[in-house]
Amino acid sequence: MTIKAGDRLPDGKLSESVEFDPNGCPINPQDHSVAALAKGKKIVIFGLPGAFTPTCSAKHVPSYVQNFDALRAKGVDEIWCVSVNDAFVMNAWGRDQKAAGKVRMLADGSAEYTKKLGLELDLTARNMGIRSARYSMLVEDGMVKKVNVEAPGKYEVSGAEAMLAQL
Repeated sequence: MTIKAGDRLPDGKLSESVEFDPNGCPINPQDHSVAALAKGKKIVIFGLPGAFTPTCSAKHVPSYVQNFDALRAKGVDEIWCVSVNDAFVMNAWGRDQKAAGKVRMLADGSAEYTKKLGLELDLTARNMGIRSARYSMLVEDGMVKKVNVEAPGKYEVSGAEAMLAQL
């Protein structure tokens, strides 16, 4: 069942790596409880099929990086990007996207959390396995206030501009 406005965000685990070794490789991923991270905060979460993929890299993440200040001005405490990639890839992608200090790049490596949201996307036929649908949601103190799920292959309702219009 797909998560909807009025639902409580399910607890689960997402991983994050924010450190680099001397050679520039991401290190020390940490697991986080979603419930603990969301407690007492107004968060925009957006999910997408994969790091370093065309629409995700050219449009989706940049929309949130570029609109960070505008979202903060609307009371958003944090912005999370969730993808079915490992924490090392998410860290490197965040660096590539200049997301540090703006968008938390959170890994759902086995799609377990994405499945709890009911937002998994089977891209096995495209040799990508189970991924996340493209979506955005507004969460306040763990309660889902808005959910925007894209139709397959679309990027129309989940970008930062659409979220700003809903705040």
